[in-house]
Amino acid sequence: MKKNFLFLFYLLAGILVGSLIASVCAGVPFLSWLAYTGEIGFAANDPARLDLIIFVLRFGFSLRVNLAQILCIGVAIFLYNRSRVR
Repeated sequence: MKKNFLFLFYLLAGILVGSLIASVCAGVPFLSWLAYTGEIGFAANDPARLDLIIFVLRFGFSLRVNLAQILCIGVAIFLYNRSRVR
């Protein structure tokens, strides 16, 4: 259980650090490629809708990932594997 929390910590730290790096590098011309972002999911302004007369369910999902986050997640997984007690 302790290993799972440590892995989750490294993963979340990689995501947060990657977001921070992307926002800082967005204005720097030769590092702006780190801020390139892709989005996956349903459109936020047009979610899937299920009308059951009594109530209406709306389903939406959106995931935005940038290159800096992907790189930092890779580094975080590498650091987790190196710091793990065997």
